[in-house]
Amino acid sequence: MKCLTRTFRVRTNTGPQFVDITDQIVDIAKASAIENGFAIVFSRHTTAAIRINENEPMLLRDMEQFLTKVAPAHAYYNHNDSAHNGANQHDDSPNGHSHCQQLLLGASEAVPIVGGDLLLGQWQRLFLVELDRGREREVVVQLVGE
Repeated sequence: MKCLTRTFRVRTNTGPQFVDITDQIVDIAKASAIENGFAIVFSRHTTAAIRINENEPMLLRDMEQFLTKVAPAHAYYNHNDSAHNGANQHDDSPNGHSHCQQLLLGASEAVPIVGGDLLLGQWQRLFLVELDRGREREVVVQLVGE
């Protein structure tokens, strides 16, 4: 049984934004030489998610609008108050909405590896979902198998 961990960075522009990271994950899986097992794809951030969905531009726009409606940036969030009282020293931007959106989406996805390939469906793609503001993000991929 092998266990390999790889990390890469993704630059985002705005939130919400769906960034297709499938090709990077496929390359990592191929380089691992794991024939059968699984890949865990994980965001190291509480305001960025990892999700599987279809990379169709109108659908991506629908999903971005959905997230904005569910937890709009202009709504009141207690967390945003902490940005002004020193409790949130690592980032003083009001981003309570980003944390609430991430709660719905989650930080990771698991994908089976069979015959050395990610077992994604025909239209399935892996996305880093930026929920806050543009910046550099870190994605961790852990592959386990033989």
